[in-house]
Amino acid sequence: MAKDNLDINYNWQDRKRHLGLPISFTKYAVSDDRIFTEVGLLNVKYEEINLYRVRDLTLSINLWQRIFRVGSIIVHSADKTNAHLEIKNVKNPKQVKELIYHSVEKAKADRGVRVGEYLDSSDTADCDDN
Repeated sequence: MAKDNLDINYNWQDRKRHLGLPISFTKYAVSDDRIFTEVGLLNVKYEEINLYRVRDLTLSINLWQRIFRVGSIIVHSADKTNAHLEIKNVKNPKQVKELIYHSVEKAKADRGVRVGEYLDSSDTADCDDN
């Protein structure tokens, strides 16, 4: 990623791929506590999401992505400025999603973050009260 971030140890790094090749100016990285994106050549935009704020992950692999052995991971977070981050066209998307998942769980455990899920009335209709 950026040269000024040499002190950050990344668990994973890749670029957005076109036709399976990393020929873009979009870079992605995951450290122990954050997900980073860097987009652009001349005007560069940097964004990051704290892993403990991640709520859900979605893996998407369409036909063209399957042909070129890439996929996209959508990160849903509680971050106000970047609630949905799409990590597009990376190789080994299933492994990357699992790496992010385990990193998120570790970051939440390290910070003592507990997540509760709320069930609406339609979800409780399937429960048996007996």
